[in-house]
Amino acid sequence: MNQASAAIGDPLSESPAVAREELEAVFADIQSHPLYDHELNGCLNCGICTATCPSAHYYDYSPREIVQLLWTENLEGIHDAMQEKIWACAQCYTCAARCPFGNSPGGLVMIMREAAIKHGMESAKEVLRPFSRVMLKVISTGNQLAPNMINAEHFPDWGPHISKVDAPLTVLRKAIPMPTLHTLETAWEVNLKTSLELYVIWEESGVLDQLETMDENLFDVITDIMEEKRDDYDDWLEDQEDEDGDDDD
Repeated sequence: MNQASAAIGDPLSESPAVAREELEAVFADIQSHPLYDHELNGCLNCGICTATCPSAHYYDYSPREIVQLLWTENLEGIHDAMQEKIWACAQCYTCAARCPFGNSPGGLVMIMREAAIKHGMESAKEVLRPFSRVMLKVISTGNQLAPNMINAEHFPDWGPHISKVDAPLTVLRKAIPMPTLHTLETAWEVNLKTSLELYVIWEESGVLDQLETMDENLFDVITDIMEEKRDDYDDWLEDQEDEDGDDDD
């Protein structure tokens, strides 16, 4: 195989050429996804999906292009779309509801996003980077995003209207009937055992492997937090055993 066919590159781009083996590996992961054959059934090239797509009106994105690239197995085009275009999809699935062939471009985009994360593509890292604090919150505590984490500084991609949340949140939260929601630090309390069980789910399901690929620093922080929690839980179990032993005496 000559050099031209071994690596694919855009002559108008400064990006390095992508090895053919990498292109094939990315597509193999997409095609082997359990939902792939369900989401892709062919294409009439009618354009109904793009005509009804909200994202297509504002971004360089076309659901029809995604379907066509995958249906024709255009490896170079697929890899190129994964650098930016797939992240424009709003996941509203209007395309799936309108497609006469029963395709789900939105579902295919989700599969491509998973492959982008698995292969550590820079586009995935850039998209997920603003949410690192959210991921830390969810994975380390088993809890959702706290209100005081939503601010213009940490979510610049949300646009200028994010500044509207700069309000007396402490006062506003007290208007919520449930006492557990009166704090800004968390939405509800998650006990130590539950937190560790969730962490095991992240481990066994491969979420932590993907996180390590996307953000090694965040992975290290979460790993350290969970090791401390495991130690605390072991200490708690020992205390319980001691108390039970005292009761028996």
